[in-house]
Amino acid sequence: MSNSPHCYDETALAAVYRVIRERRDVRSFLRTPVDPDTLARILQCAHAAPSVGLSQPWRFLHITRLDLRQKIHALVQEERLRTADALGNRRDEFLRLKVEGILDCAELLVVALVQGGAREIFGRRTLPEMDLASVACGIQNLWLAARAEGLGVGWVSMFDPLRLAELLRFPEHARPIAILCIGNVAQFDPAPRLALEQWRQPRPLSEMLFENDWPDGAP
Repeated sequence: MSNSPHCYDETALAAVYRVIRERRDVRSFLRTPVDPDTLARILQCAHAAPSVGLSQPWRFLHITRLDLRQKIHALVQEERLRTADALGNRRDEFLRLKVEGILDCAELLVVALVQGGAREIFGRRTLPEMDLASVACGIQNLWLAARAEGLGVGWVSMFDPLRLAELLRFPEHARPIAILCIGNVAQFDPAPRLALEQWRQPRPLSEMLFENDWPDGAP
């Protein structure tokens, strides 16, 4: 344990590290409904995320209409096929992967980024993408809270953002960056699904941790 006086006790600390290790990108869901209070709690965790200049650039659209869910699914399927075509000799291998659970999950969210433009320059003058990083922090907060609550989350990014924005009547200054499938699951995978499917293996931190400057030949 840390020698800081602000360190959590051993039980709480172990829970934090456990939820980080066990978070998974989930594609298969049970039909069991999600308790509304639980959904509210994990959304509050998302809203508690840090944001550049305290801009809170996230918006969450809770999709409750079946017709909208079906149209979102259709957009994702179109992009899935385009992605497969772009993968060349891995096309068939990719198409065998389950990449979303939009029609199966209990709850569906679309996460939007509200772009601050020239007004929001606190922390963004030289790094304008920090508003996107802030929204990603919110999604990660939600993901970890959901795992602690025993819920699975799947982040779907295969969609045309312009068409999804049009479908959901986004204003000009907002754009969708994530579709989140949320629900109860039969089990959580022991490792990332893409690793289990032999699509790609995670690399160790030692390959990505440098000291002082970027070493010659490092990826």
